[in-house]
Amino acid sequence: MNYVPHTAGDRQKMLAAIGKQKISELFDSIPPGARLTRALDLPEPLSEYEVHLHLEELASKNMVPSRLSFLGAGAYRHFVPAVVDTIIQRSEFMTAYTPYQPEVSQGTLQTIFEFQTMMCSLTAMDVCNASVYDGGCAAVDAVFMALAISGRPQVVVSQGVHPQTRELLRTYIATHAGELVEAPLKDGRTQWPALNDEVAAVLFQTPNFLGVLEDGAALCAAGKEAGSIPIVSVGDPCSLAVIQRPGDFGAEIVVGDAQPIGLPLSYGGPYAGFVACKKQHMRRIPGRLCGLTVDNQGRRAFCLTLQAREQHIRREKAYSNICTNQGLCALAVTVYLALLGPQGLKEVADASANLAHYFKKQVSNLSGYKVMLDKQPVFHEVLVECPDSPEQLLKHLEERGIIGGYAVEKDYPEYRNCLLFCFTEANGKAAVDELLGALQHAHRPLEGAIA
Repeated sequence: MNYVPHTAGDRQKMLAAIGKQKISELFDSIPPGARLTRALDLPEPLSEYEVHLHLEELASKNMVPSRLSFLGAGAYRHFVPAVVDTIIQRSEFMTAYTPYQPEVSQGTLQTIFEFQTMMCSLTAMDVCNASVYDGGCAAVDAVFMALAISGRPQVVVSQGVHPQTRELLRTYIATHAGELVEAPLKDGRTQWPALNDEVAAVLFQTPNFLGVLEDGAALCAAGKEAGSIPIVSVGDPCSLAVIQRPGDFGAEIVVGDAQPIGLPLSYGGPYAGFVACKKQHMRRIPGRLCGLTVDNQGRRAFCLTLQAREQHIRREKAYSNICTNQGLCALAVTVYLALLGPQGLKEVADASANLAHYFKKQVSNLSGYKVMLDKQPVFHEVLVECPDSPEQLLKHLEERGIIGGYAVEKDYPEYRNCLLFCFTEANGKAAVDELLGALQHAHRPLEGAIA
């Protein structure tokens, strides 16, 4: 009780108000076998300086991908200019709260408006929200939008969608009066099952988790023909600078994580998911929406629009129970996109794609390695079957200072001994050549031992 600001008398008054004699009575509902009957086993307290030293010791054990990293699988390392951090660390942004009071939040509201505008341009959608927690949450929100709009109970999700997103969807659908059906992949591309009038939405990802570009137009058309809402998850938003935008091939809702366009990996977050949609669905979109208007003196002004603040705290009646405004992360994305512009983003995407295709061609010449799904178009990730176990190969690469690819077998058992390698402009051709040399070296000792 050392850090509780209430006296013994205060506590007794509170207990009397709720009809209890002592604090232990508050836990009567907990079975005795589940209660801790001893004191907490905590170490002795440390001074602030000692805590600082301890944290430095822990941090020194981290392996920072400051050199060569070819790990993607949903989180991507692109180069982020230093000015992005410089701007988001300004005090007016670091301390800003959700801007419910527009008269004192014009700067924050403007950055949100700019984020929404850029994301709409990138996805070819009419409306975009001001970000949610991450891409997985965005997918859940989009599915719930479709269920509410259509009144149908079923959602068909491609197995090419990120495995963690599919797991998240299964968790949320289990608490909802709905059914989740997974559509299989054939040669790395989505194959819809027979769609009927029970299907509220079809959801696929492009580039998908295995790096393959889906036939978005055909998948959306099949969904619409069944009266379903096509939802597209964007694998890496950078790809939209060089491939067809979802809104242009028939998507009605687009979701994804904006992490690759301005945010570092950060050990998994914080990130900035987004939900964008066509105009006919905008009344159901979750999260903050910022609009442009004029004030009573005719000056340009920004404000939250289309939904009341109270919408987000209505429990089961709320459009989403997991949405919040990842404002600082969304600002970083906005600054990044503003700095690069359309041409700069295209150069980033081109460099990433060119490196992937260079690797795809060269790794095919290495003994024991085979490019999987080699007939399918890819953006910047390549699936490779390895001659040795992925764990052994990744360990060998790590010893050479290289963070390798992602072992997909645990998510896709049919791709045994396969690694998914990712390529971005953060690693140039020389880095790819070093990876190729390390892969070749990793297999040669074993060949010699067998011989």
